[in-house]
Amino acid sequence: MFDAHVHIIDPRFPLIENEGYLPEPYVIDDYRKRMGHFDVRGGAVVSASFQGVDQTYLKAALSALGPDWVGVTRLDLDATDDEILELDKAGVRALRFNLKRAAADITEMTLQALRAHELAGWHVELYIDGQMLASLQPVISKLPALSIDHLGMSEEGLPYLLDLVDRGARVKATGFGRVEMDVAETLRRIHTVNPGALMFGSDLPGTRAGRPFEDHDVDLISQVVGADVHAVLEDNAREFYRLPAVRRTEPVPPRAENPTIPIPRNQLPGAGEHTRPLPVVE
Repeated sequence: MFDAHVHIIDPRFPLIENEGYLPEPYVIDDYRKRMGHFDVRGGAVVSASFQGVDQTYLKAALSALGPDWVGVTRLDLDATDDEILELDKAGVRALRFNLKRAAADITEMTLQALRAHELAGWHVELYIDGQMLASLQPVISKLPALSIDHLGMSEEGLPYLLDLVDRGARVKATGFGRVEMDVAETLRRIHTVNPGALMFGSDLPGTRAGRPFEDHDVDLISQVVGADVHAVLEDNAREFYRLPAVRRTEPVPPRAENPTIPIPRNQLPGAGEHTRPLPVVE
């Protein structure tokens, strides 16, 4: 499993109140304890609004988590090329446009995103209500690579989301407790348009969500996408974040509990009868 959307809230590093909200700590050990019964082999640590443009927590988290983990960050608009390249070396792979909880100059952010993509191959991750996608079409069309958080958030934005998916955008299958839609039907429609679009994420710890991630969210994804479950739970995200693919081998079928026991020749049917010799062939 690759968890494409995790928030690490480490009180050793700066936190900023957002709309009067300051989250409780959620450190790497908390995450590992919660997801310990899943085979998590990597993921993406995503900067939230209450972390501003601080990079110290993100560098520390990626260093502790290891090389199969990447970062998604917000940057000062005046960040230099050297700063972007330094973050890329630390494992950062994307910029986050938080247009739901953080005011920003979308034009300047887009210019920065284009620069980061040219320098380091970064993509953009949008946290946005899907209803805004249509109005942002002129901006979005300029981004070379894009993913949308939390299924696009709302039913009303689904037609615009599906149009983006058809043109190559990725969608995070995350935050099922945040959205206002039929999650299973939305997953099905996205997967139908592009089987490579969906990327699983737990969204832990689920700050300000109606409910946080639950194990049965994975069951729901599996039921909807069927044979593509490995792609949605891991492969699609690893490819998008430019990480090596995971090699899998087919499981060895279990041995039967009661294997066939050889029967002695003298116990075979007709064992007492004389054997007829085969005719001689000239």
